[in-house]
Amino acid sequence: MITVSGLTKEYGERTVVDDVSFTLEPGTVTGFLGQNGAGKTTTMRMMTGLVPATAGTALVDGRRYTDLPNPGAVVGALLDASAVHPGRTGRTHLRLLASAVGVGASRVDEVLDLVGLADAGRRRVGGYSLGMRQRLGIAGALLADPPVLVFDEPANGLDPEGIRWMRDLLRSHAARGGTVLLSSHLLGEVEHTVDRLLVIGAGRIVADGPVASLLGRDGTTVRALDPAPLARDLSAAGLPVELGSEGALVVPGAEPSRVFAVAAAGGHVLTELRADERGLEDLFFQLTTAS
Repeated sequence: MITVSGLTKEYGERTVVDDVSFTLEPGTVTGFLGQNGAGKTTTMRMMTGLVPATAGTALVDGRRYTDLPNPGAVVGALLDASAVHPGRTGRTHLRLLASAVGVGASRVDEVLDLVGLADAGRRRVGGYSLGMRQRLGIAGALLADPPVLVFDEPANGLDPEGIRWMRDLLRSHAARGGTVLLSSHLLGEVEHTVDRLLVIGAGRIVADGPVASLLGRDGTTVRALDPAPLARDLSAAGLPVELGSEGALVVPGAEPSRVFAVAAAGGHVLTELRADERGLEDLFFQLTTAS
Protein backbone atom coordinates (compact mmCIF):
# COMPACT_ATOMS: atom_id res chain seq x y z
CA MET A 1 0.00 0.00 0.00
CA ILE A 2 1.15 3.54 -0.75
CA THR A 3 0.03 6.39 1.51
CA VAL A 4 0.73 9.96 0.46
CA SER A 5 -0.11 12.62 3.06
CA GLY A 6 0.18 16.39 2.59
CA LEU A 7 2.96 16.06 0.04
CA THR A 8 4.23 19.52 -0.91
CA LYS A 9 7.11 20.77 -3.02
CA GLU A 10 8.22 24.38 -3.25
CA TYR A 11 10.93 25.90 -5.40
CA GLY A 12 11.56 29.30 -3.89
CA GLU A 13 8.21 31.11 -3.91
CA ARG A 14 6.67 28.71 -6.44
CA THR A 15 4.63 25.76 -5.17
CA VAL A 16 4.55 22.95 -7.74
CA VAL A 17 2.89 20.30 -5.55
CA ASP A 18 0.45 21.57 -2.95
CA ASP A 19 -0.76 19.38 -0.07
CA VAL A 20 -1.34 16.23 -2.15
CA SER A 21 -2.83 13.23 -0.34
CA PHE A 22 -4.05 9.85 -1.58
CA THR A 23 -3.85 6.13 -0.82
CA LEU A 24 -3.16 3.39 -3.37
CA GLU A 25 -4.57 -0.02 -2.50
CA PRO A 26 -3.22 -3.41 -3.64
CA GLY A 27 -5.03 -4.94 -6.59
CA THR A 28 -5.68 -1.66 -8.38
CA VAL A 29 -4.32 0.29 -11.34
CA THR A 30 -4.56 4.03 -10.69
CA GLY A 31 -4.28 6.57 -13.49
CA PHE A 32 -2.47 9.79 -12.55
CA LEU A 33 -3.53 12.53 -14.95
CA GLY A 34 -2.76 16.21 -15.37
CA GLN A 35 -1.54 18.73 -17.88
CA ASN A 36 2.17 19.39 -18.38
CA GLY A 37 3.50 21.20 -15.33
CA ALA A 38 0.58 20.13 -13.12
CA GLY A 39 2.87 18.31 -10.67
CA LYS A 40 2.56 14.65 -11.71
CA THR A 41 6.21 13.87 -12.29
CA THR A 42 7.35 15.87 -9.25
CA THR A 43 4.90 13.92 -7.08
CA MET A 44 6.16 10.60 -8.42
CA ARG A 45 9.76 11.65 -7.92
CA MET A 46 9.07 12.62 -4.31
CA MET A 47 7.37 9.26 -3.79
CA THR A 48 10.49 7.45 -5.00
CA GLY A 49 13.02 9.59 -3.12
CA LEU A 50 14.45 11.38 -6.15
CA VAL A 51 13.18 14.79 -5.06
CA PRO A 52 13.04 15.86 -1.41
CA ALA A 53 9.62 16.99 -0.23
CA THR A 54 9.17 20.41 1.33
CA ALA A 55 6.44 18.95 3.53
CA GLY A 56 4.39 15.78 3.86
CA THR A 57 5.19 12.11 3.50
CA ALA A 58 4.96 9.30 0.97
CA LEU A 59 5.03 5.87 2.60
CA VAL A 60 5.26 2.40 1.08
CA ASP A 61 3.93 -0.15 3.56
CA GLY A 62 4.52 2.38 6.32
CA ARG A 63 8.09 3.36 5.31
CA ARG A 64 9.61 6.09 3.24
CA TYR A 65 11.04 4.81 -0.03
CA THR A 66 14.57 5.76 1.06
CA ASP A 67 14.14 3.83 4.32
CA LEU A 68 13.26 0.54 2.61
CA PRO A 69 16.10 -2.02 2.97
CA ASN A 70 15.91 -2.81 -0.75
CA PRO A 71 13.67 -0.24 -2.48
CA GLY A 72 13.95 -1.83 -5.93
CA ALA A 73 12.48 -5.07 -4.60
CA VAL A 74 9.39 -3.22 -3.36
CA VAL A 75 8.81 -0.47 -5.93
CA GLY A 76 9.55 -0.87 -9.63
CA ALA A 77 9.79 2.60 -11.11
CA LEU A 78 10.03 3.89 -14.67
CA LEU A 79 10.31 7.67 -14.54
CA ASP A 80 12.75 8.41 -17.38
CA ALA A 81 13.40 5.81 -20.06
CA SER A 82 16.30 7.85 -21.45
CA ALA A 83 18.30 7.60 -18.22
CA VAL A 84 20.45 4.76 -19.56
CA HIS A 85 24.08 4.91 -20.71
CA PRO A 86 23.85 4.69 -24.52
CA GLY A 87 27.12 2.76 -24.77
CA ARG A 88 25.89 -0.17 -22.70
CA THR A 89 23.94 -3.08 -24.10
CA GLY A 90 20.45 -3.68 -22.82
CA ARG A 91 21.60 -6.87 -21.11
CA THR A 92 24.53 -5.14 -19.38
CA HIS A 93 22.25 -2.37 -18.14
CA LEU A 94 19.86 -4.90 -16.64
CA ARG A 95 22.64 -6.97 -15.12
CA LEU A 96 23.89 -3.90 -13.26
CA LEU A 97 20.37 -3.22 -11.98
CA ALA A 98 19.92 -6.88 -11.04
CA SER A 99 23.09 -6.79 -8.99
CA ALA A 100 21.89 -3.65 -7.20
CA VAL A 101 18.56 -5.19 -6.18
CA GLY A 102 19.98 -8.63 -5.38
CA VAL A 103 18.48 -10.53 -8.30
CA GLY A 104 20.27 -13.36 -10.09
CA ALA A 105 21.61 -12.87 -13.62
CA SER A 106 19.18 -15.44 -14.99
CA ARG A 107 16.33 -13.05 -14.27
CA VAL A 108 17.76 -10.61 -16.84
CA ASP A 109 17.02 -12.94 -19.73
CA GLU A 110 13.56 -13.61 -18.32
CA VAL A 111 12.56 -9.95 -18.29
CA LEU A 112 14.17 -9.28 -21.68
CA ASP A 113 11.97 -11.99 -23.10
CA LEU A 114 8.95 -10.71 -21.16
CA VAL A 115 9.23 -7.21 -22.67
CA GLY A 116 10.04 -8.43 -26.17
CA LEU A 117 13.75 -7.50 -26.24
CA ALA A 118 15.29 -10.97 -26.22
CA ASP A 119 16.87 -10.39 -29.64
CA ALA A 120 17.99 -6.84 -28.84
CA GLY A 121 19.63 -7.48 -25.46
CA ARG A 122 23.15 -7.55 -26.93
CA ARG A 123 22.70 -4.31 -28.85
CA ARG A 124 23.82 -0.97 -27.44
CA VAL A 125 21.03 1.14 -26.00
CA GLY A 126 22.13 4.12 -28.09
CA GLY A 127 20.72 2.29 -31.11
CA TYR A 128 17.35 1.58 -29.50
CA SER A 129 14.17 3.31 -30.62
CA LEU A 130 12.11 5.22 -28.05
CA GLY A 131 9.72 2.30 -27.77
CA MET A 132 12.58 -0.13 -27.16
CA ARG A 133 13.99 2.11 -24.42
CA GLN A 134 10.57 2.17 -22.80
CA ARG A 135 10.46 -1.62 -22.86
CA LEU A 136 13.96 -1.74 -21.38
CA GLY A 137 12.85 0.61 -18.60
CA ILE A 138 9.85 -1.60 -17.88
CA ALA A 139 12.16 -4.63 -17.81
CA GLY A 140 14.32 -2.90 -15.20
CA ALA A 141 11.28 -2.11 -13.08
CA LEU A 142 10.16 -5.74 -13.19
CA LEU A 143 13.52 -7.33 -12.32
CA ALA A 144 12.73 -8.04 -8.67
CA ASP A 145 9.02 -8.67 -9.35
CA PRO A 146 8.10 -5.84 -6.93
CA PRO A 147 4.55 -5.51 -5.59
CA VAL A 148 4.36 -1.80 -6.51
CA LEU A 149 4.87 -0.29 -9.97
CA VAL A 150 5.20 3.46 -10.57
CA PHE A 151 5.30 4.33 -14.27
CA ASP A 152 5.53 7.85 -15.73
CA GLU A 153 4.41 7.95 -19.40
CA PRO A 154 5.45 4.34 -20.15
CA ALA A 155 3.51 4.23 -23.43
CA ASN A 156 5.62 6.93 -25.12
CA GLY A 157 7.03 5.46 -28.32
CA LEU A 158 5.07 2.21 -28.10
CA ASP A 159 3.10 1.09 -31.14
CA PRO A 160 -0.53 -0.09 -30.75
CA GLU A 161 0.62 -3.66 -30.16
CA GLY A 162 3.05 -2.47 -27.50
CA ILE A 163 0.38 -0.38 -25.78
CA ARG A 164 -1.95 -3.36 -25.64
CA TRP A 165 0.88 -5.50 -24.26
CA MET A 166 1.57 -2.93 -21.56
CA ARG A 167 -2.12 -2.73 -20.66
CA ASP A 168 -2.27 -6.51 -20.22
CA LEU A 169 0.94 -6.43 -18.18
CA LEU A 170 -0.41 -3.83 -15.74
CA ARG A 171 -3.83 -5.44 -15.43
CA SER A 172 -2.19 -8.82 -14.78
CA HIS A 173 0.05 -7.29 -12.11
CA ALA A 174 -2.96 -5.80 -10.32
CA ALA A 175 -4.89 -9.08 -10.62
CA ARG A 176 -2.08 -10.76 -8.67
CA GLY A 177 -2.50 -8.23 -5.86
CA GLY A 178 -0.01 -5.64 -7.08
CA THR A 179 -0.35 -1.86 -6.90
CA VAL A 180 0.12 0.29 -10.01
CA LEU A 181 0.37 4.07 -10.41
CA LEU A 182 0.34 5.06 -14.08
CA SER A 183 0.84 8.52 -15.53
CA SER A 184 -0.06 8.93 -19.20
CA HIS A 185 -1.27 11.47 -21.75
CA LEU A 186 -3.00 8.72 -23.74
CA LEU A 187 -6.43 9.29 -22.22
CA GLY A 188 -8.19 6.63 -24.27
CA GLU A 189 -5.71 4.01 -23.16
CA VAL A 190 -5.90 5.12 -19.54
CA GLU A 191 -9.70 4.80 -19.62
CA HIS A 192 -9.37 1.14 -20.66
CA THR A 193 -6.54 0.29 -18.26
CA VAL A 194 -7.17 1.86 -14.85
CA ASP A 195 -9.65 1.20 -12.06
CA ARG A 196 -9.27 4.60 -10.45
CA LEU A 197 -8.31 8.12 -11.42
CA LEU A 198 -6.25 10.78 -9.70
CA VAL A 199 -6.39 14.11 -11.51
CA ILE A 200 -3.98 16.87 -10.53
CA GLY A 201 -4.25 20.50 -11.56
CA ALA A 202 -1.95 23.35 -10.52
CA GLY A 203 -0.29 21.08 -7.97
CA ARG A 204 -3.49 20.00 -6.20
CA ILE A 205 -5.66 16.89 -6.51
CA VAL A 206 -8.89 17.97 -8.22
CA ALA A 207 -10.49 14.53 -8.59
CA ASP A 208 -10.01 11.14 -6.98
CA GLY A 209 -12.25 8.13 -7.41
CA PRO A 210 -13.25 5.07 -9.45
CA VAL A 211 -13.38 5.65 -13.20
CA ALA A 212 -17.07 4.79 -13.51
CA SER A 213 -17.99 7.09 -10.64
CA LEU A 214 -16.07 10.09 -11.99
CA LEU A 215 -17.26 9.71 -15.56
CA GLY A 216 -20.87 9.06 -14.65
CA ARG A 217 -23.57 9.82 -17.16
CA ASP A 218 -24.57 13.19 -18.53
CA GLY A 219 -28.12 12.24 -19.47
CA THR A 220 -30.10 10.80 -22.36
CA THR A 221 -30.54 11.55 -26.04
CA VAL A 222 -33.91 10.65 -27.52
CA ARG A 223 -35.50 10.97 -30.98
CA ALA A 224 -39.19 10.62 -31.74
CA LEU A 225 -41.38 10.71 -34.84
CA ASP A 226 -42.98 13.83 -33.39
CA PRO A 227 -40.45 15.45 -31.03
CA ALA A 228 -42.42 18.55 -29.99
CA PRO A 229 -45.16 16.73 -27.99
CA LEU A 230 -42.50 14.51 -26.39
CA ALA A 231 -40.55 17.59 -25.33
CA ARG A 232 -43.67 19.02 -23.70
CA ASP A 233 -44.38 15.77 -21.82
CA LEU A 234 -40.78 15.51 -20.61
CA SER A 235 -40.89 19.09 -19.34
CA ALA A 236 -44.23 18.44 -17.63
CA ALA A 237 -42.60 15.46 -15.88
CA GLY A 238 -39.94 17.75 -14.47
CA LEU A 239 -37.19 16.74 -16.88
CA PRO A 240 -35.20 19.55 -18.51
CA VAL A 241 -35.06 19.25 -22.29
CA GLU A 242 -32.50 20.70 -24.70
CA LEU A 243 -32.62 20.66 -28.48
CA GLY A 244 -29.80 18.53 -29.92
CA SER A 245 -28.60 18.06 -33.47
CA GLU A 246 -30.93 16.97 -36.26
CA GLY A 247 -34.08 17.09 -34.14
CA ALA A 248 -32.76 15.06 -31.23
CA LEU A 249 -33.81 15.89 -27.69
CA VAL A 250 -31.19 15.91 -24.94
CA VAL A 251 -32.37 15.31 -21.38
CA PRO A 252 -29.50 16.18 -18.96
CA GLY A 253 -29.19 14.10 -15.82
CA ALA A 254 -31.93 11.63 -16.75
CA GLU A 255 -31.56 7.88 -17.13
CA PRO A 256 -32.90 6.34 -20.39
CA SER A 257 -35.43 4.32 -18.38
CA ARG A 258 -36.97 7.51 -16.98
CA VAL A 259 -37.24 9.09 -20.44
CA PHE A 260 -38.71 5.89 -21.85
CA ALA A 261 -41.33 5.76 -19.12
CA VAL A 262 -42.51 9.29 -19.97
CA ALA A 263 -42.54 8.47 -23.69
CA ALA A 264 -44.49 5.26 -23.15
CA ALA A 265 -47.05 6.96 -20.95
CA GLY A 266 -47.64 9.57 -23.66
CA GLY A 267 -47.77 7.06 -26.50
CA HIS A 268 -44.78 8.56 -28.30
CA VAL A 269 -43.01 6.55 -31.00
CA LEU A 270 -39.24 6.64 -30.42
CA THR A 271 -36.62 6.12 -33.10
CA GLU A 272 -33.59 6.45 -30.80
CA LEU A 273 -32.93 6.29 -27.08
CA ARG A 274 -29.40 6.23 -25.66
CA ALA A 275 -27.40 7.26 -22.62
CA ASP A 276 -24.93 10.08 -23.03
CA GLU A 277 -21.74 9.02 -21.27
CA ARG A 278 -19.03 11.53 -20.61
CA GLY A 279 -15.65 10.43 -21.94
CA LEU A 280 -12.38 10.69 -20.05
CA GLU A 281 -11.18 13.44 -22.37
CA ASP A 282 -14.21 15.58 -21.50
CA LEU A 283 -13.70 14.99 -17.79
CA PHE A 284 -9.97 15.71 -18.01
CA PHE A 285 -10.38 19.09 -19.71
CA GLN A 286 -13.26 20.06 -17.47
CA LEU A 287 -11.24 19.41 -14.33
CA THR A 288 -7.87 20.73 -15.45
CA THR A 289 -9.28 23.85 -17.10
CA ALA A 290 -11.19 24.70 -13.94
CA SER A 291 -8.02 24.32 -11.85
